[in-house]
Amino acid sequence: MIVRLGFVAMTLNLEDASPSKTVTVTSYNKIENNDGKRHRLEKLTKTNLQNTLRILRFCAANDIYVYRFTSKLVPLATYPSIEKWNYYDTFIEEFREIGDFVKENNIRVSAHPDHFTLINSPDEKVFKDSLRDLEYHYNVLKAMGLEDKRYKLVLHVGGVYGSKELSAERFIKNFSKLPPYIQNRIILENDDKSYNAAEVLKICKSLKIPMVFDVHHYQCNNAGESIKDILPEIFDTWNNEYFQPKIHFSSPKSKKDFRSHADLIDLDDFLSFLDIAKNLGRDFDVMLEAKSKDNALFDLMEKLKGSGKVKIINNSTFEC
Repeated sequence: MIVRLGFVAMTLNLEDASPSKTVTVTSYNKIENNDGKRHRLEKLTKTNLQNTLRILRFCAANDIYVYRFTSKLVPLATYPSIEKWNYYDTFIEEFREIGDFVKENNIRVSAHPDHFTLINSPDEKVFKDSLRDLEYHYNVLKAMGLEDKRYKLVLHVGGVYGSKELSAERFIKNFSKLPPYIQNRIILENDDKSYNAAEVLKICKSLKIPMVFDVHHYQCNNAGESIKDILPEIFDTWNNEYFQPKIHFSSPKSKKDFRSHADLIDLDDFLSFLDIAKNLGRDFDVMLEAKSKDNALFDLMEKLKGSGKVKIINNSTFEC
């Protein structure tokens, strides 16, 4: 069983490499003229794209092939007054350079639209705003030349809105309203408060889409379903996909603040999960959602190496 580790958006090992530089709506609106506003957005976007490519090069140099793009590559991209800005053509070379690098190095990239993207909302405006955000994420991938459905968008089911059952049904109904090119990008993740793993798996099976199992969220929110019993079914949702199954892993910050992510990954918790997963004999990828980003990945690999319980393959990959 081969396991690969990845991290989210930001590396702590490159200087001034944030891919998420942005401007607030308030500050943007204070800029006096349209040329000044456009210059501000173009400068930030170019920096974000350049830093993203720097991070991807860093990943490849360190054998890291699982990476999540920030959702803030293009600042205020879904803000109504600039929505018609054709940033794809403005930065076509930068976008394509990123996409070419991803394809040349077979990097598994994804994105995770923000928590306000709620396609199961009973409010039609919220649904339309969510669709706008999904279109933005798709258009960014398209501008990169990453039009293959292997490059996914991770979502939560959304809110409960007084009835979890009706809200789950509404998710399925509203999913059918999405364009096919967005439908085939979406994968669902269990969350830490509302929809547990069994409930999300049921929706994924209904829609025939993959599920990401978040171990930390499972620890926060479950109905007694065991990882041992549910994991095979979750992994099976990936059977027709290009990439192997993927999970999310983080450790609780503290007993008091259990839902928040710790800086690093607890080795014992991680090994406990591996003991269950290795019985399946399936390769899978792990997106680490630790606060220390890539440093948490390198720290975990050192801990795994010291444990003597895995065979280290490279800086982010091991065999059980």
